[in-house]
Amino acid sequence: MDPAPLPRTNAPEPGARVEAGARVEAGARVEACARVEACARPTGPDARAMRVVVVGAGPAGARCAEMLGAGSAVTLIGAEPSLPYNRVALSKLLAGDVDEADLVTHGAARLAALRVAYRPATRIASIDREARILRTDAGDDVSYDRLVLALGSQAFRLNLPGASLPGVSMYRTLDEVRAMLAAAELGGDAVVIGGGLLGLEAAYGLALRGMRVTVVHAVDRLMERQLDMPAAMLLARRLARQGIALVLSGSTEAIEGTGCVTGVRLTDASVIPASLVVMAVGIRPEVTLAREAGLDIGRGVKVDDAMRTSDPAIWAVGECAEHDGQCCGLVAPALAQAEIAARVIGGEDASYVAAADATALKVAGAGVWSAGQTEGLGAETIVYHDPDGEEYRKFVLFDGRLVGAMLYGETRDAPWYQSLIGQGRELTGLRGTLPFGPAFATPEFMEAAE
Repeated sequence: MDPAPLPRTNAPEPGARVEAGARVEAGARVEACARVEACARPTGPDARAMRVVVVGAGPAGARCAEMLGAGSAVTLIGAEPSLPYNRVALSKLLAGDVDEADLVTHGAARLAALRVAYRPATRIASIDREARILRTDAGDDVSYDRLVLALGSQAFRLNLPGASLPGVSMYRTLDEVRAMLAAAELGGDAVVIGGGLLGLEAAYGLALRGMRVTVVHAVDRLMERQLDMPAAMLLARRLARQGIALVLSGSTEAIEGTGCVTGVRLTDASVIPASLVVMAVGIRPEVTLAREAGLDIGRGVKVDDAMRTSDPAIWAVGECAEHDGQCCGLVAPALAQAEIAARVIGGEDASYVAAADATALKVAGAGVWSAGQTEGLGAETIVYHDPDGEEYRKFVLFDGRLVGAMLYGETRDAPWYQSLIGQGRELTGLRGTLPFGPAFATPEFMEAAE
């Protein structure tokens, strides 16, 4: 299904230069030939400024370019035709909570003020590391002294019969959300394949838009990476009240239709009607460009503590990077990595230190938070479960110390629990009140923490 047409109000004409300070509507396309420049090129003392190219205009790439703009000749290259936007907030756009204008993080005037040249709708075909030149799909060459790869991740597309039919969408980009919104305007049935965070965000937004939604999930509980069975059951009950049907432990065999999608067939031969199918079955780091350039690759682009790759002139940040064997999938660590890379490129001595894993989410209006180890043999487990109040709290302790926690429903005490995990304090005398937060901790315990 074709995406909904873009607003053209005050949008630049193809081939036009977007001058410093020019106003561009936030939802408008910035055409492939457009440039956002603070000046044509540095002159005078800045004429020999280090040329830094950042490939990827998502949150990590935009943050890195922003920090480097004042001291270098920075070019930010984005594959999408839009201004840099907050990908995390796409769920709010789908749900109708924000407009496209609210998603933009770096408008034309801001990029100009930061002295960042922006090249949208530009795909990099190859990296010549010896010559330090990027080659675009259009055949242009872009030279660099320092290169930052902020390539993000790629959504898994299931290799199913019918997967290429019109009406089958991923849930990753602004254009894909526009296509989903266009389908929702026509009403009908939607099937979301995948019951993780992204899948449930898509299902919730489409339901709010008036579609009849079914979620097909291959596992026996929703969001199995974040929730155990009792918490997942509370979430399932909440979604059911909102009219979202669930098929758990369900496996998709094919997408049916001739000319456009009409349904989803499961391995049990049942068919779920659908005029829209959304695949949200996970992501993987985007490493194709880096691999073809000969950089060291694991699951992601391997980097050291300075976020530098195996090539000393190239850095990698965000979801495409693999640091100490781990790839991040959240915005906070991606931004932290971008800041470290920018500082190091700028001449500082800085190192990235991964923080303790913590996930804070809002799913169908319910808070979800987890940190540390939420399972473990030989662990002591403390659980507070109020099904009627839709509250669930689980705490995992080893040797009397909190090593992990899971909250569903009310999550305002999450920072306190995360601090307890980080401190590794012995919690003798606190077990009975631990699920109720710092308000019920003894004065002696709170004083000792100060």
